Amino acid sequence: MLTRKQYDLLMYIQDCLLKDGIPPSFDEMKEKLQLKSKSGIHRLVTGLEERGFIRRLPHKARALEVVRLPENVPGEKPKHKGFNPTVISNDQPLGRPGMPVIEADAISLPCYGKIAAGTPIEALRDETAQIGVPTSILSSGKHYTLEVEGESMIEAGIFDGDTVIIEYCDTAESGNIVVALIDESEATLKRLRRKGDSIALEPANKEFETRIFGPDRVTVQGKLVGLMRSY
Repeated sequence: MLTRKQYDLLMYIQDCLLKDGIPPSFDEMKEKLQLKSKSGIHRLVTGLEERGFIRRLPHKARALEVVRLPENVPGEKPKHKGFNPTVISNDQPLGRPGMPVIEADAISLPCYGKIAAGTPIEALRDETAQIGVPTSILSSGKHYTLEVEGESMIEAGIFDGDTVIIEYCDTAESGNIVVALIDESEATLKRLRRKGDSIALEPANKEFETRIFGPDRVTVQGKLVGLMRSY
């Protein structure tokens, strides 16, 4: 079942495809649905993609294709096979994160507050806040959670308001998405790249810049192993 916003967006995309032959831009979607930011559109598009209603076409501008319409919509249905969402993993883009369901087989993890996925802020350590997480999406080791704030990781499928599941560690391979502590005062969620003796913290949004530091200025506080989202 689709939410009202998901349904409205799906039908708007379909109408544009039938009328103009191309899907609307994210700015046009935002204006049509009267949302304040494109982050909300990214959430809706990902939700439709996870449910098999649309799919993204790689290496093409405005790369959205309607796969199917809700059963109660009259007219010709798109002739495409359904889309199977991929499972989140830490070593590849998170563009199609699976939506975990809180099951009986779940454990409580500490939630240390908000971490910016744009402008770095200090991560909060509130041991009293807990969140239930299914054990099926956890790796081995100890874990904690953080709430994402900002839009710098949206191209990796990590949106404002998402809850990220972090495995405690103090080292990470180049390409991992990590919680990085900068100068012992700022924490941020970024993809770590090693460039010679330097460390680059890469956003997943072309509107944000990569920041490069000396190895003594960055401390890894954990790596991303999962993500949870509320609709």
